[in-house]
Amino acid sequence: MDLWELERELARDGSAPVCGVDEAGRGPLAGPVCAAAVLLPMGLEIPGLNDSKKLSEKKREALYDIIVQSAVSYGIAFATVEEIETLNILGATYLAMNRAIARLTPPPALALIDGNRSAGITFPNRCVVGGDGKCASIAAASILAKVTRDRYMLEMAQRYPAYGFERHKGYGTKQHYAALREHGPCEIHRLSFLKDLHG
Repeated sequence: MDLWELERELARDGSAPVCGVDEAGRGPLAGPVCAAAVLLPMGLEIPGLNDSKKLSEKKREALYDIIVQSAVSYGIAFATVEEIETLNILGATYLAMNRAIARLTPPPALALIDGNRSAGITFPNRCVVGGDGKCASIAAASILAKVTRDRYMLEMAQRYPAYGFERHKGYGTKQHYAALREHGPCEIHRLSFLKDLHG
C-alpha cells in the first residue's frame, strides 16, 4: 500500500502543501479529545508508519519521535472536557482539529481529515475515510494525537489514582465503570457520557 498516493495526486493537481489531521479520544468517558495536524516532507519513508490503532504502544512511542523530528511542521491541540460538554464531542473534535491546523507553518493548502465528516473545519479540507491506514500524513497525525493523549491520561492517573486511567486511558472498560460506581465521577469525567452509569 502506497501511503503517498493521495498526497502525490493532490500535489500534481496543485494542492500543496497538504497536511493530515486525525484525533484521539472521541469515545472515552474521561479526559480531553486530542487532535494533531502533520505536514510531512513529500515522499518521506517512515518504516512501520500505520494507523495508530494497529500499532503497539512501544511502536507508537518510537514513531512519535521520528515524526516530530522529520515533519516540516506539526500541531497538536486539545479540546477540554468542558468544551466537550458545551459543544458535544463532534464540535469539540472540530475545535481541537482547527487549533492543531492553525499551528502549522506554512499553512496547508488542504487539510486531509480522517473520517467522513468535516463540517466544522474552518480550513480548506477533504475527508478521507480510513485515512489513517491509507495516507502517510494522516497516519502520522493519528500517532501524534494518540501518544499525546495517552501521556496526558497517564498524568491524570497519578492525580486521580482510583480510576485506573493508566490502564484504560479513560475508555469505558468494566474496571472503569466499577470505579465510577464506587467513587463517582472526578473532575475530568465527561458527565454527558455517563448517563447509563447505574444501568
